[in-house]
Amino acid sequence: RGHLPPGPAPLPLLGNLLQLRPGALYSGFLQLSEKYGPVFTVHLGPWRRVVVLVGHEAVQEALGGQAEEFSGRGTLATLDQVFDGHGVFFANGERWKQLRKFTMLALRDLGMGKREGEELIQAEVQCLVEAFRETEGRPFDPSLLLAQATSNVICSLTFGLRFPYKDKEFQAIIQAAGDTLLGISSPWGQTYEMFSWLLRPLPGPHTQLLHHLGTLATFAAQQVQRHRGSLDSSGPARDVVDAFLLKMAQEEQKPNTEFTEKNLLMTVTYLLFAGTMTIGATVRYALLLLLKHPQVQKRVREELTRELGTGRAPSLGDRARLPYTDAVLHEAQRLLALVPMGMPHSLTRTTCFRGYILPQGTEIFPVLGSVLHDPKVFERPEEFNPDRFLDENGQFKKHEAFLPFSLGICCYDHWPWLGGVIGRNEGRWQRGL
Repeated sequence: RGHLPPGPAPLPLLGNLLQLRPGALYSGFLQLSEKYGPVFTVHLGPWRRVVVLVGHEAVQEALGGQAEEFSGRGTLATLDQVFDGHGVFFANGERWKQLRKFTMLALRDLGMGKREGEELIQAEVQCLVEAFRETEGRPFDPSLLLAQATSNVICSLTFGLRFPYKDKEFQAIIQAAGDTLLGISSPWGQTYEMFSWLLRPLPGPHTQLLHHLGTLATFAAQQVQRHRGSLDSSGPARDVVDAFLLKMAQEEQKPNTEFTEKNLLMTVTYLLFAGTMTIGATVRYALLLLLKHPQVQKRVREELTRELGTGRAPSLGDRARLPYTDAVLHEAQRLLALVPMGMPHSLTRTTCFRGYILPQGTEIFPVLGSVLHDPKVFERPEEFNPDRFLDENGQFKKHEAFLPFSLGICCYDHWPWLGGVIGRNEGRWQRGL
């Protein structure tokens, strides 16, 4: 059983339900940390035992200092029934290592982090701006358009396709991705994380969640089938699906290959889902902050006009010349804390951590929101203050506690659209959006 950190005593069948109200797990973790310290144990339901890490020091020490030990994937009950340990994000061990390495290399070959990828994003931004202009100054909700623009970049890299914003099938895919995210982050979704063993066979909202995921998986399967009919085995890969199919052909004689039909489908389904929602939500929140802080909006506009003139899209090469804009984007991500509870990890082997013996397989919740809002690192963390990312000379400065997605071996910082999928349901930023 090891020697686990302290925590509230669990009740039979209920675990720590009295201390952790579904829909407010994040705030419940913060309250428990005030009593038990930055490392403590909770029970989500009767059998799911989790070690929670709160604050920058604890998360950094675990995911940074002992990255290999903490690199296993934890449970995400709302999605595990569909993904079943397959695909680049939900796999573990050797399967995860192979799929992660392959997907990273495939995306880089297709232009991610290079000039080709930048041009793809700039072209999509122009389409988005034109869609905004078509509103002719009338009030409108940008949520769908922002999600579609983000998804088009992902679809271009993954499937080699770009969809018109008015395409009904495309809108249905975006809606399914959004409803999936809302379902996961809802009070019911957090209840399901605690009591999936009881709720899974019963009727309830999880059946609708499976329907939304099925919509995404069906679309992904159709695109894979389309690629099979047009694949050129002698030419370079046009997109991620092509690259995966070519890899499958290379390893079809290997009995234990991880490049299988199931892993292909689950990988592209996850890319489609996570890539559609995370950046769209982040940009919406940044727009909200600029509306609520007109003085910040004015400074960003002045910097862009001064450094770029009018009519030219910014590029990564301009980043050093736009320190305030860079600071605003970082501060928006910090304040939003899109993945406040982090993605569940698990220990790959029995580990000593801060004097405790944590058995292999122990689930770990690194509470990333507590890192981004750690008062020991960020003064008055609940305030929107882009200047905290600027030095005395007005140049951009990094913060080691800026961890919007994760840290260590499992870090997806280089895949900014692959932020996690556990949303905070405190309601504050969702009502604002």
